[in-house]
Amino acid sequence: MIRALHRWPGLLALALVTVLSLSGAALSVFPAAERIAAPQAEAGMTVAILADRIQGAYPGVEQIRRAPSGRIMAYWFNQGTPGAAVIDPATGQGVASADPNQTQRWLTNLHRSLFLGDGGRIAMAAGAAAMLVLSLSGAALMARRTGGWRHWFARLRGPLAGRLHVEIARIAVVGLVLSSTTALWMTASTFDLIPDGGAASAFPAEVSGEMGFAPDRMVLLGETPVAELRELSFPYPGDATDAFTLKTDRGTGYLDQGTGALLAWTDLTGWERVSETIYMLHTGQGAATLGLVLGLMALGVPAMGVTGVIVWLAGRRGRPRILGNQPAGRAETILLVGSEGGSTWGFAATLHAALTEAGQSVHAAPMSAFAPERYAAADRIIVLAATYGDGAAPASAKGFLDRLAAADHAPDTALAVLGFGDRSFPAYCAFAKAVAAATQAKGWPQLMAIDTIDRQSPQDFARWGRALGEVLGIDLKLSHQPARPATETLTLVSRRDYGADVQAPTAILRFALPRATLWQRVVGAGFARFDAGDLIGIMPEGSSVPRLYSLASARRDGFIEIVVKKHPGGLASSQLTALEPGQTVMAFLRRNPGFTPGPAQAPLILIGAGTGIGPLAGFVRGNARQRPVHLFFGMRHPDSDFFYGEELRGWQDEGRLTRLVTAVSRGAKPHYVQDALRGDAALVAQLIRDGARVMVCGGRDMAAGVADTLAEILAPTGLTPAVLKAEGRYVEDVY
Repeated sequence: MIRALHRWPGLLALALVTVLSLSGAALSVFPAAERIAAPQAEAGMTVAILADRIQGAYPGVEQIRRAPSGRIMAYWFNQGTPGAAVIDPATGQGVASADPNQTQRWLTNLHRSLFLGDGGRIAMAAGAAAMLVLSLSGAALMARRTGGWRHWFARLRGPLAGRLHVEIARIAVVGLVLSSTTALWMTASTFDLIPDGGAASAFPAEVSGEMGFAPDRMVLLGETPVAELRELSFPYPGDATDAFTLKTDRGTGYLDQGTGALLAWTDLTGWERVSETIYMLHTGQGAATLGLVLGLMALGVPAMGVTGVIVWLAGRRGRPRILGNQPAGRAETILLVGSEGGSTWGFAATLHAALTEAGQSVHAAPMSAFAPERYAAADRIIVLAATYGDGAAPASAKGFLDRLAAADHAPDTALAVLGFGDRSFPAYCAFAKAVAAATQAKGWPQLMAIDTIDRQSPQDFARWGRALGEVLGIDLKLSHQPARPATETLTLVSRRDYGADVQAPTAILRFALPRATLWQRVVGAGFARFDAGDLIGIMPEGSSVPRLYSLASARRDGFIEIVVKKHPGGLASSQLTALEPGQTVMAFLRRNPGFTPGPAQAPLILIGAGTGIGPLAGFVRGNARQRPVHLFFGMRHPDSDFFYGEELRGWQDEGRLTRLVTAVSRGAKPHYVQDALRGDAALVAQLIRDGARVMVCGGRDMAAGVADTLAEILAPTGLTPAVLKAEGRYVEDVY
């Protein structure tokens, strides 16, 4: 519901909201510019002194006004000819024209009404309402994505467009809520939908009938600072029944022109002060700095509009439509989906369709939308959960475990958990297992024991579906065909072979960079944007399940490079290591934002063995700014599998690599990368104390050994790999 409330106002009112925000941002500059350009009254100057100076320069002065910016303007008649000027309060003389800025007037009319009168005002009010809905619903979605309001500024992951959308919104949402709310108030006031709340300020019935009392002798004017002045109107010349009218930040008063006495005074009401505050907050008049800040926040709207559309389009491509999705309150079965790349949603769609066909009423939603109080008619809840990285929650499951932990008790509705993962990775279905453990600890009734699906296996899914059908007493057949990702053709341009001498044939494969279309460059699709450490998915012939390899190159390098070891019976590795230059393979790109060096200049400790050197070599290659990088590389033998040996020595000479430590496991004295770390224990501990980021890539056994070794090295410092992981300073890419 919240997502739809955010999506459709944004798509339908995008142009209107963009005009509203851009014109508002441009208008925010004028109060600050006026404040800088206008001569300001010195501290302590009174209205009496100012009026005396201006009257001396312009004897026919009729009115003095002071804008919230401090700019003072005077209006007069001289021999029947009107005049107006911006006044220098130090002299009372005019220094600039008081005519309105034509550009500002044009932008104001555009911002208020699109030059369409009352109809335009209503349209822009609708735009402000859309902006308010977008801001509030977006804030709720951000809290859901980050795992709650307490994690508002939590680190994000995912495609660039989505991260930019949220990063901008995190900062801008407060200003947008303020701007849109005040805009709606001002529109309502314009159409008299809100009472003005002003107290009647009646002109005094009796005056002295005398004239000619000088303003500089009037007590009230002498007690009123110029900083509080809004307007001083002089009596009509020759009319003894008229009076001076003084308007200040405190209220309105009338002064006898013959005696200077205060005839009447009316304070500003609380309602008037509220209205004036809202006007100030919206326009920046009287709060130029705040106006500039709000204007900068408004500039985020077009960027969020573009990135929002990109995210929406990507979501439509990556997430299947679930037909007949029932409201949560009326569904018998609730499907909660935790997915990172979107593939788990495909399984959810298949399950949803099969249950619906069997007569069930089914509602599917992301795990981040978990709200058991809404599931009034539910008989069961089924969780389909993928795992991100080293056991973390996937994007659409953020906050699920936190909400469960905060709940007083578990739902009474029976639960089934199904995990999705890849057994070749150490954290196989770790998040799903964490969900199952947490629900059992909470006392949540179990419909079925936790089960898992390996590598998107349709056979595993069908088997689990039959078991679910038996529990439900229905014939449930799940025939799922994983959606084949959009692939591009990559042409091999060169290869370097290693490992034959140690019966571990391995190749560094370099592919030509495919040409990116304009649309791909804009949205970052295909191979338009990638970095070392991202993943390339190879679709081997005869299989619908891709094999992922870490990239050893970035887009700026001008090629795509991976390191592949041939595994006995390995379908993808066999095909890749058999490729010759000029031959092609079908592939797609998958982001891996959790495995990047990060933008900081803190030292890097890169640890890898075997083909795990691939992305680490890519990080060194891209280290043009010569960030301190210490590489620990484990190999079998330098003559057989010293991958990137020549390049690493060249990168050392260029300053891209600070230090290279190798460990050879096939020799008289087997030496592993863990041993190399122990040999440099003091340096490693010091680097980590100084803020170094540790990156590990390679086999799971090597990674486990590295973690144990670092725990030993860091024990005297009080740090552990777990603490570093929590701080984002220890990341792994293991297989």
